[in-house]
Amino acid sequence: MAFLFPGQGSQQPEMLNTLPDHPIVNETIDEASEVLDENVKNLDDVQKLKSNRNVQVCLLIAGVATARMLKSEGVRPDMVAGHSVGAFGAAVTAAVLDFRDALLVVRRRGQWMEEAFPTGYGMGVISGLRKRKVEEILEGESGDNESVYLANMNSIDQFTISGTTEGVGHVLEVMRKEGAWKAERLNVNVPSHCPLMEKVAERLADILKDIPFQPPTVPYAGNRNARALRDTNAIKEDLAESVAHPVRWHDAVSLYYELGARLFLEVLPGRVLTDLNFQSFPTARSLSVCASGWQSAQILINRA
Repeated sequence: MAFLFPGQGSQQPEMLNTLPDHPIVNETIDEASEVLDENVKNLDDVQKLKSNRNVQVCLLIAGVATARMLKSEGVRPDMVAGHSVGAFGAAVTAAVLDFRDALLVVRRRGQWMEEAFPTGYGMGVISGLRKRKVEEILEGESGDNESVYLANMNSIDQFTISGTTEGVGHVLEVMRKEGAWKAERLNVNVPSHCPLMEKVAERLADILKDIPFQPPTVPYAGNRNARALRDTNAIKEDLAESVAHPVRWHDAVSLYYELGARLFLEVLPGRVLTDLNFQSFPTARSLSVCASGWQSAQILINRA
């Protein structure tokens, strides 16, 4: 079984306040509030989630709380993978990174990304075109002042792009004309996973180098190279550098499928990764705690 941790775009208002009323979840919320010196349940309303920092912190807390709850009920992963900021939740669950350290790093990550690009940038998602076609359009349509980059490779025909608001909007319009059945903006206000984030990646690498990492208890899937990583330095590099490089999500999950994963469980608050798996791996089982409810998910897992 693989635990999957969603990234930015999966956030929902009240995502922390509607977590299951479970002792482990409540302990995780209290721990996060103590570390960050604020009540984290105040970070997830509609207004607060306009902040990149708050979104990333809330996603980390929700993911770790879900994973801890499931593990306490006997549901344990054989592998973990996290999409974008979800990689930090995966690292915590694989016992690579202490939750306290992850909270402090992710808070800075979100803040630095927001400070670097406070306005005028964002992301879009395209479905229905193959990678070569997407790359051809990006090469032909990105101008010097409106550069748009391939950001995430989520499936064989779903990709995200990053760049200026105007540039992303223009490219999405071209994608629709070229046959994409979906081409729309994402609820992300920074240009993640492209060269524009190189300075943020450098700052992350600088703070991560002094944080103790432990060898993972289960394989951790790298965002940048789609490998099952066990080396702590390789995981540090992945957590830092992936913010400025495309996420090879489809390749990473394909690797886990090849390694024998036949049950993929997406932690709260996401269901996007589950929908992608239904399309890409029809012979595997894909469950979302968000869609099923954690108790239903537990029953389904035990029957698998």
